[in-house]
Amino acid sequence: MAQRGAPPKATVRKAISPYLKVITLARPGLDELFITATPRNGGDFHRMFENVYRAVREAGATIVAKDVFGIPAAEKAGLEALHDVWGEVNWPVTWLDEGGSAGMALTGVQVLAVKGVEVERIRLQGRVVGSVFDDGFARHCCLGDLRASDIRAPREAQACQTFEFMETALRAAGMDFSNVVRTWLYVDGILSWYGELNAVRNRFFRERSVFTGVVPASTGVGGANAARAVLTADAYAIAPHKSAVRITPIPSPLQCPALEYGSSFSRAVEMDMPDHRYLWVSGTASIDLQGETAHVGDVGAQIDLTMRVVEAILESRRMGWDDVSRAVAYVKQGKMGTVFQKYCAEKGLQDLPVVTTENDICRDDLLFEIEVDALSTS
Repeated sequence: MAQRGAPPKATVRKAISPYLKVITLARPGLDELFITATPRNGGDFHRMFENVYRAVREAGATIVAKDVFGIPAAEKAGLEALHDVWGEVNWPVTWLDEGGSAGMALTGVQVLAVKGVEVERIRLQGRVVGSVFDDGFARHCCLGDLRASDIRAPREAQACQTFEFMETALRAAGMDFSNVVRTWLYVDGILSWYGELNAVRNRFFRERSVFTGVVPASTGVGGANAARAVLTADAYAIAPHKSAVRITPIPSPLQCPALEYGSSFSRAVEMDMPDHRYLWVSGTASIDLQGETAHVGDVGAQIDLTMRVVEAILESRRMGWDDVSRAVAYVKQGKMGTVFQKYCAEKGLQDLPVVTTENDICRDDLLFEIEVDALSTS
């Protein structure tokens, strides 16, 4: 019997096809759509964007944010397809060039959309960089395509500007950095300055007292961007209205805390609401309990360990692969994408809502990384 006064539980609907996966979290008065689309034959961008457009239109939803992986900005086909299908774009779009190798195009798009609530836009410096909506329990802010205003500045200065820009956007949403639960850092030339980037982030977090609260989950991978900034970032922030909403950092059963080796992120962060739970699992790679790279040179073994690490985090929250709402897999070389596809086929994960893309990982000897979001209504 339902508890008197308890809110109705949310439900999850799935529409799965080879090139389009739509996970819908249906709640009273609000639907949240997590859409993952990939192109047929690695290059039919028009049909890919059309598939997303149709899913959003048929749901009567509004796009909150969009991430595009692996389509070079110089490749007119991608940009023309986006604008041909959508016309004016008035939501944050993070456009990452990196990802399409000559031998195997690894591309895709992921979209968050909502139905039933008003979406406010955040505009800074003439661009839409954020979307805000309220589900009755909390105010949600999704930020995208955050980057330095001066792309000629030194790398560390651009990184600092990017975090400050994030803070300015949060302030426009009535929030501050203490509300951030998830960040994504796409770093051009990551292997040459990841240490310096971490130092900038650590200093910023200390100055904002982030370490005294919930340290966000995060992904930090290589990623050239259309604007040619050295860093572009996304973020998700939550401002709860009620004490019934709990935000909690989640440890990894099979890895040490990233803070122990100088990377300022939580392995995962969970949002526990009265009608569902949502889990953000940080970018996860083949790192052992001591913080060292495991299985150097063996991409198959790195994929296997990484997936077991993520699975252990999911299971620790009473979730599994069937609960995943979106994922991004990063491979160091395009040909490694086929190894991940084979792994998924062998493990029965063909329907995983994942985009596989080609990006450098934060260590030269890491060949694979995956980030996962998952939701549960139980």
